[in-house]
Order: sequence, then C-alpha cells, then structure tokens
Amino acid sequence: MANLKSSIKDIKRNQKRRLRNKSAKSAMKTFIKKAKAIAATGDMEALQKALAQACSAIDKTAERGIIHKNQAARRKSRLMRYINQLLAQRQQAAASGA
Repeated sequence: MANLKSSIKDIKRNQKRRLRNKSAKSAMKTFIKKAKAIAATGDMEALQKALAQACSAIDKTAERGIIHKNQAARRKSRLMRYINQLLAQRQQAAASGA
C-alpha cells in the first residue's frame, strides 16, 4: 500500500475508473451480442434497432476514451460484416430453396 496521501487517493480514483470502464465495456459487448442474436432470428426491424444501439454503445465507449477510436471502428466494421454475411446466407438459402 502507498504511503503518500496523494498516492492513496490516486489508487482509489483508479479503482473507481477501472470499475466504470469495465462496466461500460461489458455493456458494449452485451449490445453487440444482442445484435448478433437478433440477426440470427432474422427480424429486420429489431435488427436495425439493435444495430443502432450497438453502434451507439461502441461510439460512446470510444468517446469516453475507454477504447481507442480505431478499435471502435474495427468493432463496428466486424459487426456489420458478420450481419451482412448472415443475411446473405439467409437470402441464398431462400433463393435455392424456392
């Protein structure tokens, strides 16, 4: 444990920030998982809503400096690519089945 009063305060401050950042990251990941799950069901209206929420959560996390802006762009890109691939597979299956 630190001896200096300012060091003790720094430790407490860092702990609070760490927990806040951890919570924000967890929420962001949850929104991404929800969007992927909704994409699997195929409900387009719910998917658009979930995508908007996920992108918003990613942007907010980057804006607060919890993740880097390039990481935010990469996460959004990967999410969109995943969903577009799922939708393309679904359309292909519908076209070949019909």
